Amino acid sequence: MADRFYTADALGRGEHVLTGPEAHHLATVRRFAPGDSVTLFNGDGYDYPAEIVSVGKRAVALNVRGPVATARELAFPVVVGSALPKGDRADFLIEKLTELGATRFVPLLTARAVVRPKVGIAEKLARAVIEASKQCGRNVLMAVEEPQDWCVFAARADLPASRVVLHTGPNLAPARAAAGVALAVGPEGGFAPDELALATSFRWTAATLGPRVLRTETAALAAVVVLTHTVH
Repeated sequence: MADRFYTADALGRGEHVLTGPEAHHLATVRRFAPGDSVTLFNGDGYDYPAEIVSVGKRAVALNVRGPVATARELAFPVVVGSALPKGDRADFLIEKLTELGATRFVPLLTARAVVRPKVGIAEKLARAVIEASKQCGRNVLMAVEEPQDWCVFAARADLPASRVVLHTGPNLAPARAAAGVALAVGPEGGFAPDELALATSFRWTAATLGPRVLRTETAALAAVVVLTHTVH
């Protein structure tokens, strides 16, 4: 897979001028030169193979040869609502959810949450999605929403009909609903009793990943693997 660079601009065949941090990374950090080949992407689902035409201090001109259709997404949407873990583990969670194909991520505000997301957290996590997408080859960016109270997320009408909240219950099984699946993961102290009761009232199904207590990011990633391992 060719080295990949992200742009928010529309892409098509012909000349494209890459600017900003990505141009700096391409020219100054990676030291690509005219004649070298790279791949551009903008989140629309396509690869855009391109050849570098010229390299400047602030901009890189490329000749785009794409688009090329790719098939790197899951067969159905996976929406993950999760309390945020501490420190760098939040970036780790976002990176791996992107690699695993999750469609959307919503930071959850719960009763026992230790981390209270700061203003701008969605933008910060969205940047982590782009970096992970560059590495893993995804051309559709996992969406990141602003933090949301659990009571609001649990009641959302736009979530897939298949909804799983990690707690105690039967073992988590692979999802088979073509319409997708929503997954809710609490903080390391778990969801509070009234939060679980709320989930039940909105037809969430409680499930477990086993007898051991998992960290938030471990539980979220393991659950996505279980839910999607039969999806190609």
